[in-house]
Amino acid sequence: MEQSRRKLLNNELGRPSAASFREMPKLKIVVVLDLIRSGLNVGSVFRSADAFGVEKIVCCGYTPCPPHREVLKSALGATETVAWQHVEHTSEALQHLKNEGYALFAVEQTVGSVALDQWQPLADRPVALVFGNEVNGVSQEAIDLCDGTIEIQQFGSKHSLNIAVAAGITLYAASLKLGPQRAE
Repeated sequence: MEQSRRKLLNNELGRPSAASFREMPKLKIVVVLDLIRSGLNVGSVFRSADAFGVEKIVCCGYTPCPPHREVLKSALGATETVAWQHVEHTSEALQHLKNEGYALFAVEQTVGSVALDQWQPLADRPVALVFGNEVNGVSQEAIDLCDGTIEIQQFGSKHSLNIAVAAGITLYAASLKLGPQRAE
């Protein structure tokens, strides 16, 4: 086995404890889940949110929340590190975030959407990213409240990504763009 490609052991990854992670500065990003049906998808979003150090997740409407069994199964402990809240109506959550100064962006295919690789968040404003339902995407009502839409460019025949996959891709790209600016 060549030492330069040896797989790292868990104790070599430098992972903070859950308590330390909760105290660390986070990316100025809130993830809003607009009527997600699958607890497994929600749990996967929690894992991506943990991986990229986002501020919090807002679960809207019937979106499953911890301690839902499927959320916990796929989150693998990320529900203990990522702040979250439930809000009954997505529009209420978005209006609150807008009032708090967040720039709101739906991740959806729309007329006038900006390709994810071309999207440039404002350095001085926190961001809320809205992800939609597995079948219907982000609701038009939510899109109408947003400042813009971001589209993940796709080249296959489906032009559809699982919401957890879309969240992982978008949060990775956003972390590259906003990484140095972390909320205190």
